[in-house]
Amino acid sequence: MASLPFFHLIQDDLQRAEALLQEQEPNQHPAITGAVDHLLGSGGKRLRPALVFLSARLCGADPDVALFAAAGVEMLHTATLVHDDLIDGSLMRRGAETLNSRWSPAATVLTGDYLFARAAYWVARTENTRLVRRFAETLMVICNGEIHQMFDERGKVPAFQEYERRIYAKTASLIALSAESGAILAHADEEAITALRVYGERLGLAFQVVDDVLDFVADERTLGKPVGSDLRQGLITLPVMLFLEENGDHPALQHILTHGPSDDAVREAVQVVTASGAIERALQVARAYVQEAGNALRPFPPSEYRAALLELADFVVRRQF
Repeated sequence: MASLPFFHLIQDDLQRAEALLQEQEPNQHPAITGAVDHLLGSGGKRLRPALVFLSARLCGADPDVALFAAAGVEMLHTATLVHDDLIDGSLMRRGAETLNSRWSPAATVLTGDYLFARAAYWVARTENTRLVRRFAETLMVICNGEIHQMFDERGKVPAFQEYERRIYAKTASLIALSAESGAILAHADEEAITALRVYGERLGLAFQVVDDVLDFVADERTLGKPVGSDLRQGLITLPVMLFLEENGDHPALQHILTHGPSDDAVREAVQVVTASGAIERALQVARAYVQEAGNALRPFPPSEYRAALLELADFVVRRQF
């Protein structure tokens, strides 16, 4: 992600964040160091720290302070992936082995906990009480959303509002925090903070919808995990929801919903959903979110940083990974 042309404005900032993410604490166990190296080196997009820096530059925040927020949100994101992979039993992410494929559940959980603490430490170093509170609130939203998904939603076709709530908790909440962080650190007015938070929310919703589409249409080597992974976990996403609106009695989907996923049913479901109009309809939803994200930036006068945020939003619905 950082090599994309609209990130050239913050290339130095992102390099500093990368160096901070790689720093070791005194007496840090070598296993944690190895885990961090593995996780950070597995192809992350660095979308969240980029948003922190772009919003900070847009609003005039101190980039040295924004550095801690950028590292904090990226490490928080990394920690959630560690726990998600363990919960889902995922053995691969971005084409690399997950920690839980090699370690015990206990060691994996503790490593994720350490990364959560490291993220909180960096955000606390901004010495901005409001940002620390928003960090904690966002972590609660993420965890609460995962519990909802675990207990209430697997194997169930959600209403659109339920799906939107799920993907807000899973993805958009942290992207919103990243986008508003720069305005908070700049002590910007409430209109600016709200505008960037809404931008991040809508961008994050679009990002997750595209992820859900790519779970059906992307090349498995590019995706870094099996196609149809959500269905294999009994998770019904927007492409399936839209397909079922017109094909509610399709046998493969009915088998998954009634009896749980099987390899044959998932393969057939992926084929029929991919060949249907549900994929384009889901992308239309993502484009609408991106339009709303762009509209949220209207309070800001034209600038290279505002333009970069708009370009980033446009990229989200065009990406292939």
